[in-house]
Formats: sequence, structure tokens, C-alpha cells
Amino acid sequence: MLSYIAYVRKDADSDYGVEFPDVPGCITAGRTLDEARAMAAESLAGHLAVLEEEGHAVAAPSTWKP
Repeated sequence: MLSYIAYVRKDADSDYGVEFPDVPGCITAGRTLDEARAMAAESLAGHLAVLEEEGHAVAAPSTWKP
């Protein structure tokens, strides 16, 4: 199982936004952190599946470097 880095952002009057820097165009949001996490997993899986179906290269996840 691959693990992609996700950025989670929250402005004062907004939902939690999630984006994946290694997967351009794959973004989602949720009202709560739990909802954002679930939506992120679903969005990433769907996005990667479409890329593979269409014959596009799927980027390997970046390595976490604290």
C-alpha cells in the first residue's frame, strides 16, 4: 500500500481542504477532520484509478523528511 503526503488546510470560515502534492489535481474537503480524512482517501483512490485507466503515469509518493 502506498502512502501519499496530504496537506490539510483550514481557514476561519471554511471546511478542511486536503490536497496531495504528488498527485496534481487531486483535492477534496470535509466539514470535520474525520470527514476530510475519509473524503481524502476516497478522492485519492479514485484519482489514481482514473489515471491508471487512462494510461497516465502515477507518480510515486514523496519520502517524508522531517
